[in-house]
Formats: sequence, C-alpha cells, structure tokens
Amino acid sequence: MKHKGIVHLVGAGPGDPGLLTLRGAEVLGRAEVVVYDALVNPDLLRLAPRTAEIIYGGKRSREHAIPQEDLNQLLVAKAREGKVVVRLKGGDPYVFGRGGEEAEELAAAGVPFEVVPGISSTVAAPNYAGIPVTHRDFCSSYQVITGHEDPTKAESSLDWAQIARTPGTKVILMGVERIREIAVELVRNGMPDSTPVAMIRWGTTGRQQSIDGTLATIAGIVAERKFSAPAVTIVGGVVSLRNRLNWFENRPLFGHRVVVTRTREQASQLARELSERGAEVLEIPTIKIVPPADFNPLIESITSIGEYNWIVFTSPNGVTAFFDYFFKAYDDLRCLGMVRIAAVGPATAARLKELHLRVDAMPEEYVASKVAGAIAKVDELENLRILCMRAQVAQPDLVIQLESKGAIVDDVACYQTVPETEDRNGAAARLLEEGADWVTFTSASTVEHFHARFDLPKLRAAFPGLKTLSIGPETSKALTALGVTPDHEAKPHTIDGMVASLERKVSSPRSKRAA
Repeated sequence: MKHKGIVHLVGAGPGDPGLLTLRGAEVLGRAEVVVYDALVNPDLLRLAPRTAEIIYGGKRSREHAIPQEDLNQLLVAKAREGKVVVRLKGGDPYVFGRGGEEAEELAAAGVPFEVVPGISSTVAAPNYAGIPVTHRDFCSSYQVITGHEDPTKAESSLDWAQIARTPGTKVILMGVERIREIAVELVRNGMPDSTPVAMIRWGTTGRQQSIDGTLATIAGIVAERKFSAPAVTIVGGVVSLRNRLNWFENRPLFGHRVVVTRTREQASQLARELSERGAEVLEIPTIKIVPPADFNPLIESITSIGEYNWIVFTSPNGVTAFFDYFFKAYDDLRCLGMVRIAAVGPATAARLKELHLRVDAMPEEYVASKVAGAIAKVDELENLRILCMRAQVAQPDLVIQLESKGAIVDDVACYQTVPETEDRNGAAARLLEEGADWVTFTSASTVEHFHARFDLPKLRAAFPGLKTLSIGPETSKALTALGVTPDHEAKPHTIDGMVASLERKVSSPRSKRAA
C-alpha cells in the first residue's frame, strides 16, 4: 500500500551538524525528497538515503535558486506524488525562515505536514563566540530583529526608537550590509556609541569568523576586514564577556581546514575528533570498499580455514570483509577452530575485539612489514600456514617477510578499493575553489585515488599552504612516489596519533582565514 505524502519542515540548526535535533535526523533518514537552503550545512545531506532526490533551493538574500512561490508549489507537488519530503531550513523554520508561509501553502493545499523546530542562530552563534544573550549582571531579555530592511526608509516596520529604548541584548539577523545605518539609528535614538557590538559569520562551524567593536566603530571594522554575510550581530553589554567565555574559537585546531580522505563509512571517527578540536573538516572520501574481482581464492581459504595456523589482518576493512563472507559459510564463530590471529595495529585489533576475538600478535610499530617479527616472538614461523586477508592491491613487504622466515603464505584479497567520485556535500568543489590547510591520508590507496581525482602536486601548486599528513610509512611511500614529501607522519601510526600529531604541528599561533 502506497503511503500518503507528507512534508516535514525541519530546522537544520545554525551550521554545526551536531546541533540537528534527533527528530530532524529521524525524518531526514527516511526522506524521499530533500529540499535544502543555502545556509544548511550540506554534510547533513549524508543522513538522507542515497536514493533520495536532493534539490537545492537557494534562499540567500540575492540568491534564489527557486523562487519562493515555485518552491511552495514544488513541496505540494512532491507530497501529492506520495513522497516523504523533508524541507531543510537553516536555523528554525519559523524564525525569519519563511517557514510559516510554506506551512500556510501546505495547509491550504490539504497536504499533511510537520514542523520540526531547530536551534536558531540567534542564540547558537553568540554562544559559540562566547556571548550569552542574557546574563543577570547585564540583562534579562533579548530582542531578535531583522536587519534586512533599510532602517532609514520612511515606511520601516521596525520602530528603532523603541528598539533602542528597550533594555536587553539586541540580536540582529541579516544586517551586515546595513550595519552602518543600523548603528547610526541606534545611537541617534539614545544608545551610547560605546555600546559593545560583535558580529559572527558562519557561526557554530569550523569556518566561524567573528569581530567585535562598538556602535561607533563596528561599521569601519566590517569595511576594513571585508566582513560579509551571513552573520549574526549582537549589541549589548554581554559582548564584553566574550574574552572570558570564548570556548569555541579557543579550541586547538580552530581556524584550520582539514581534508579527510577515508571511506565514507570510516571518515566519521577522524572527522569527529578533528571537529571537536575546532577544525573545519572537509570530508572527501576518495575510496570505497567493494568485493574483490575474484571470489575463488577467498571462498577456498574460508572453506579450508582449519588448515591455517594464523590469519593476518592488516586493516579494519579486512576484518569486516572477511567475516562478512565467513558468516555466509558458517553460522558459528567457533568454526575458526584453533587458528591464531595477528593484527597490524590497534584499530584492526579493536574491530576484532568487537567480535570477541583476541589478537595473539601485534607489532609495536603499526606497519604491515613488522607483523612477521611480531608473530615470530610467539611462534616459530618455519612451515606455518598463514592466511593474509588484505586488499586486492597491497604492498608485498608483509608476504616477503613471512616467506623469508619459512612460512607458507596464502595472500588473499577479501576486498578492493575503487575511486569514490560523489560530491554530495560539496566538499570537493570547496577544496578546488578555496584550498585547505591539511590533507590527511590513512592508506596508500587514499593517496592514489585522491591524486587521480585532484592531481595532488597541481593542487599544492595552486594552494602553496596546503600540507599533507600521513598515517604511517606505507602511506608516506605512496606520497613520495608522487614527488610529494609528507609534511608530517603520525606517531603512533593510528587515527589518534594523527590527531595528536596535527595538534602538535599547529600549536604555534594560528593563522585565521581572512573573512
């Protein structure tokens, strides 16, 4: 039975994807159509099913990809097709978002709809810049004002005299282009020209930029810094708390743009660690994991698993892929028998631990070429039957080392990496247009596929400040083969090691991006 169409007007929040509500994420996860605005963080689109139709609605002051009336009719039409439609709107749908107009149109058309409130930039952006909009030592109220209309026009709907006289913080949206006129009106109507003012651009995101001054100086600072929309303006004494409460902009990686090239499924851990330290993260997966080209060696090794003394895993991907196929052949983990397990490093060991499997050998230096030495410490390698479960294309050092010590090795591909070219979140386009500070590589294959897509030496020539961070020696070799000397190699060779290494490298005074 075909379900009835519905439109969910969802507040996407102010920009930080983590500020989307649970209800918003839930409906986005089953959307068939997503219509999103310019101020929505496109990373949220990853929460929608891959089969969902994605429509860009624009909706900046001078950028309307779809005129509002046409957009209203689009929502109605898609719902009448029986689709689950999610209308993603920056901030909250009913706070200067024209969500009320869209809801009216849906109601008039008899289309079922739901409104999912979102966190408004009116409170979130000041928060991330160290400014509470209310504070008992300064004020007990705040006003939210649109700065989009000209404050000097004869028929303004805003009473600037009343606004200036009313106690409390003034939060002004869409007022960057008219900040000089707004400041003049507030002073002319009684506010001291020494009243503190702050402006936050791209609030709550890794590219957040903020400036502060007074009603007398802020317009000049905006012009000098070439500060532009979208931004939130805060006027009032609470701005003076910024120096003490500015928690977000004082994070160790704030002001640095970092590219994560891991697979889409694996990127979240590294991206989360970097984001929590204040970095602006561009997730650009360059590879995806697919089955090997030839299944026969994999099938043969699994059906004869009892003949092996050891299985060696060199990545979490290998663990996942192997056991996906293993459980198609067997329904009991005990069918592994007495085989012992070696892992290249802690990430691989952690994936095995999820299956309640203990690792019997792991090298102190987390590289594949050291695995043979780790096994040799607990077992005599001569005539041991060893199964290496790896990617279809892998460095030969591991097998060479094992065979040189007398082991009988079956090197079997349980997966292969292929290029990922989708750019659903627009991160690849941003990299080509604006560059980045760091590109992180977690395997040789991420290097090779990133280079195939972007031409790494050419990209570095276009953006001389672009630096590379490698997870370990094998990844560094792949960079060197391209004529690119890694700017830094993580120690230890883990995701946590990469994050810690990056923190150490950027601990010197940060160079903030120009507004």
